[in-house]
Order: sequence, then structure tokens, then C-alpha cells
Amino acid sequence: MTRKLRSTTRSKGPAVLAIIVLLAIWETVSVSGLVPKYMLPSPVDVLRAFAGDFMLLCQNAAVTLQEAFYGLALGVIIGCGFAVLMDSFEWLYRAFYPLLVITQTIPTVAIAPLLVLWFGYEMTPKIILIVIATFFPITVGVLDGLRTVDADSISLLRSMGATKWQVFRYIKGPACLPQFFSGLRIASAYSVVGAVISEWLGGFSGLGVYMTRVKKAFAFDKMFAVIFLISAISLVLMWLVNLLQKKCMPYAQTEENKQKER
Repeated sequence: MTRKLRSTTRSKGPAVLAIIVLLAIWETVSVSGLVPKYMLPSPVDVLRAFAGDFMLLCQNAAVTLQEAFYGLALGVIIGCGFAVLMDSFEWLYRAFYPLLVITQTIPTVAIAPLLVLWFGYEMTPKIILIVIATFFPITVGVLDGLRTVDADSISLLRSMGATKWQVFRYIKGPACLPQFFSGLRIASAYSVVGAVISEWLGGFSGLGVYMTRVKKAFAFDKMFAVIFLISAISLVLMWLVNLLQKKCMPYAQTEENKQKER
């Protein structure tokens, strides 16, 4: 227990200390009047705004999370499917991989108005935008994992009469898991950001709609409160992905612990 506490303190301590120092500097700058309070509210003001609008923030966050979940789930399914197909068929990889890269060069802010125009102000355009933002890191991560598998291991399995499914199940699938979870961490953060951006340009509820309303009212303390909430949601999603990775890859955690002991 003591060793675990020391390890946690050593790994998390510097980050916690840095956050405390930044908050202290922020509070000092705001209270001293170096920056007007209406432009930079203090952390205390932001905390009060968060507490005052807590229920409203929770209601809007529930809508944003629902959009993010649907978009992320579809992005994972589509991304994994594309990666497996491009790994199986070389001509498909050469034809579609450049197109995948091109989709990421188009700003999401430029796509969102078109999606709203085509699909209205409901949840559909928001989910489509989240899928566009999330499927790329999943596709690239899984594809890199599949294409970097040891060729000798595949040849050995095939010489023993293994089918393509068995090769994928026993060699390629487990080998691409680290890259998959790396892409999933990025995609989980993108899903929340994509949902908020899509809500800026049209919608009836959600954190993006809430941000638009408080911005028009020049309530910057509430603006900072929702920004912190979005960051907190993204961090929680990434933590859940890490937890899922540990459950799916317990052997990786064992190897990491052995290296720390050394």
C-alpha cells in the first residue's frame, strides 16, 4: 500500500502542483485588477457560476454526452471496419487511404453548416460530424497495428492450416489492441469537442448551445465554467478508455509493473 501511494504521488504529484500554481497565478491576476474581471473572472467566480447553473449544465451535458456516445460508437465501428478491409485488400488501401487523409484537412467548422442545412437541427448532423472527427484516429491506429504484425508469426500459423479468421483472432487482433486504444483515447476527446462545435451552429440543447447563450450575455464566468466541464468530461472519457484497456490487456499492465520494479 505504501509503495502504491509513493508511486501515485511521484507520478501525479507534479501535475497537481502545476495546476495549483496556475490557479493561484490566475486568482492573483484577476483579483489584483491586472486584467478586468469581466474579461478574466477569477477561479472562485467560475466555481460560483458552476454551482449556480449546476442543474442546467447537467441537463445540457446529458445531451452532449448522448451525441458523443452515438458518434463515437459509430466512429469506432466504421473505423475498425475500414482498417480491416484496407488491410485485407491492398487495392482498397491505395484507393481510400489518401481520401481518409483528405477528410481530416477539411475544418469541422466548415462542414457543420452544410450538415445542418442538409439534415436539420436535430441530433443527426451532430452525430455525423462526430463520426467524421473520430473514425480517422481509430482507422489509422488499427490499420498500423494490423500492418506491423510479425510476418513470421502469420506464416507459421498459415503453415499449420489456419484460416484468415484464425490469423486475425490469434495474431492480428491482439497485436493491434495497443494502437486501437491509443486511437480510442484521441477519438473519445474528439467526440465531445465535435459535439460542442456542432451545437454552436445549430441546436436546441447541449453544452455548445449553452456556451452560445452565455457568450451573447457576456457571462464569461459561466463560459469558463462550461469550458472546465467539457475538459473534465474529456478527461473522464480518457480515463474510462484506460480502464477498459487494462481490462482487455491485463498482460500489458503486468509487464509495465515489472519494468517499474526494475
